[in-house]
Amino acid sequence: MVKNQNLDSPLSPEGLWLDKLEENLIAIFLGLMTLITFANVIARYVFNDNLLWALQTTVFLFAWMVLLGAAYCVKKSLHLGVDILVERLPKAAQKPLALISVLACLAFSILLLKGSWDYWYPFATSRAFLEVDDIPMPDIFQFLSVLMNEGEAYEKIPRFIPYSVLPIAMALMTWRFLEAGWKIWRGDMSSIIASHGTENEKPID
Repeated sequence: MVKNQNLDSPLSPEGLWLDKLEENLIAIFLGLMTLITFANVIARYVFNDNLLWALQTTVFLFAWMVLLGAAYCVKKSLHLGVDILVERLPKAAQKPLALISVLACLAFSILLLKGSWDYWYPFATSRAFLEVDDIPMPDIFQFLSVLMNEGEAYEKIPRFIPYSVLPIAMALMTWRFLEAGWKIWRGDMSSIIASHGTENEKPID
């Protein structure tokens, strides 16, 4: 019998490095959101001023944190689910159902990947001149204007930068579902969800 290793499976050095990178990025996005929001409150109520770029920046940071975090939770089997019916089925039927659920999730993530790519691609090509509303473009990144905007300097950051999280996160989520499906097929995992805590999870025969 193989125990479910959704949450506690050993990681290779490469996997551990990628885990740390994802965890650190999510923590950085959350920290930046908190700092920017706090700075804007101080600016508004203490100095009677306003950081015009603060709200849109926190919205983009929140989007990056949520979308990358969703893919990370697939990897760690941290998404919640309902398995009351599956648990009542014979062990022999649970693995096929787990694989079917992975296929359904893969179909969903591939559709999202296609849609997010179709949405983002024009902003990186024919609409590369379009900018966000409030966030100024740092001078250090003005080289992008030569590559993407025919040399015309950006006043605000181009939209293809913050919007790039859409295809990135959906591609990462698709890869995570493929990984989960392979682990279930090999018997290293029993499901892609953590519906009631690993202490109650039962091994697959």
